[in-house]
Amino acid sequence: MMDSHKDTILGFGEVMLRLCPEDKMRLCQVLPGNLNAAFGGGEANVCASLAMLGAKARYVTALPDNAITLSFMAQMRGLGVDIDRILLTGNGRMGIYFVESGANQRSSNVIYDRSYSSISQTTHDEYDFEHLLQGVKWLHLSGITPALSEAAFLSTLAMAKHAAAADIRVSCDLNYRKKLWNWRPGTARAELARECMEQIVPSVDVIIGNEEDASDVFGIRAAGSDVESGRIDTSGYQKVATALAKKFPKAQYVAITLRESISADHNNWGAMLYDVKTRQAHFAPMDVQGEYKPFQIRDIVDRVGGGDSFAAGLIYALNDQLYQMPEQAIKFAVAASCLKHSIKGDFNYVSLTEVESLMKGNVSGRVRR
Repeated sequence: MMDSHKDTILGFGEVMLRLCPEDKMRLCQVLPGNLNAAFGGGEANVCASLAMLGAKARYVTALPDNAITLSFMAQMRGLGVDIDRILLTGNGRMGIYFVESGANQRSSNVIYDRSYSSISQTTHDEYDFEHLLQGVKWLHLSGITPALSEAAFLSTLAMAKHAAAADIRVSCDLNYRKKLWNWRPGTARAELARECMEQIVPSVDVIIGNEEDASDVFGIRAAGSDVESGRIDTSGYQKVATALAKKFPKAQYVAITLRESISADHNNWGAMLYDVKTRQAHFAPMDVQGEYKPFQIRDIVDRVGGGDSFAAGLIYALNDQLYQMPEQAIKFAVAASCLKHSIKGDFNYVSLTEVESLMKGNVSGRVRR
């Protein structure tokens, strides 16, 4: 029987060891040599951000019982994340991914080394879902973990269904990764992603995606936008959200991040939150005339994890009495994720006070004394 006292936000998915060169150097410039090591992964990033904001967060995954895992668990515990229900297993390994940070017109690049990771080898019947979901009021998933293997897909699907049956709100970041979804030979990656996500998303209350996810996974496209050239037509995204809500009627909100990539160092950043009940789209940030005006983020430090910081901000806001109204929730989420672009690594090391300051229009970056 589920615990009647629910106050925890849970993230379930894979975490990896992140290796990257100093500054914006390329791998061929530093290898053999030194790489910076950190931890990162969509759902872990969300949990770390939530804990930094002051929420009660729990992270669940499957990892090998070794010193690297213990280091990750110590870091998460130090941030205030509950990691006591992580499944330690003798199967598999911690995945690795390498990041080359882009600059100017050179794109960033990610290289995955995550085959045979523990979570991809762990079957759904090895998880005690009732125990994992005890005290949980919100579950966050992504489209990354089910892209790893059939076992990881079935575990994610089971987690979503158990949460929905227990009246736990579920959010899912569609997060389509073109380099993944290769676990069924002979099936196109986008086709496999659609087949699997069409089974997971019916349990979801808050659908999150970017300007490409709905198109790549479900074939729902925003007319008039070209993300490669940095052109966004906001009017098309309300139609995308409406189509997603029609396809998945349990959804209460559809959130879409709007990134205009001018260069690797300069992005315009904002988002839309569509309220299914009122059929109203809320955009942020807005100018004094009430028109959408994205943040112009120049000299980006690290954009990896930007979408996860947005998801964390949105989840936090929708669970907070002060920010739970849609127009405030999207404003909070965009501010939190804007600040992430100034921080190296996957985790969004910003406080509630810093997010609130940006929401109030404090954008100068002046020294606080």
